Amino acid sequence: MAISFQYNKTSLHLLEKNLKMRVRALPTIKNKESALRVEVKRAKDEILKLEEEVEQRIAAYDKMLALWGEYDTSLLHVDDVKMDVKKIAGVRIPVLQEVIYTTKPFSLFNSPKWFADGLTQLKELAQVGIEREFCSQKLHLLEYARKKTTQKVNLFEKVQIPGYEDAVRKIKRFMEDEENLSKSSQKIVKSRQQQLKEAGL
Repeated sequence: MAISFQYNKTSLHLLEKNLKMRVRALPTIKNKESALRVEVKRAKDEILKLEEEVEQRIAAYDKMLALWGEYDTSLLHVDDVKMDVKKIAGVRIPVLQEVIYTTKPFSLFNSPKWFADGLTQLKELAQVGIEREFCSQKLHLLEYARKKTTQKVNLFEKVQIPGYEDAVRKIKRFMEDEENLSKSSQKIVKSRQQQLKEAGL
């Protein structure tokens, strides 16, 4: 990235200010990046755990597959999913609070006695599935934020900070050279005036 600047004190002060700001911000951004890495790993582990739980529940569900054929699927309905928002390393993440179900009344005498247990199993399966979706969304948001933060760290570390340092160095050298030339020309003028004075006397 080419940093545009002029060879004067105003430009030098502006560049030094921008450089100082980036150097100060870099450790904070690096800390955020490492915190996001930890959270991404934690979210991935949580998803794996929830997927295993879903598999186990489906396997238990499959054992009673013959019975599920007579189950009334309209008995249980997910009405609403209540959620909250939590900040993790500066990223807003949806958090599952509760799942609201509607259970259609059914006769305990006319229905098979396992219907009540089946209803509980379905609620648990739905709960785990919804938690897994929330965790998946959390992982997506965290990975996106981590990627953006890593890009910012790289931009600061590898492009902007070296670019500003180089520009400041160039301006300082230019100003030193200009000052040296000015002093040299003053000495030359002074020595000429001295020579003219001596020649005139």
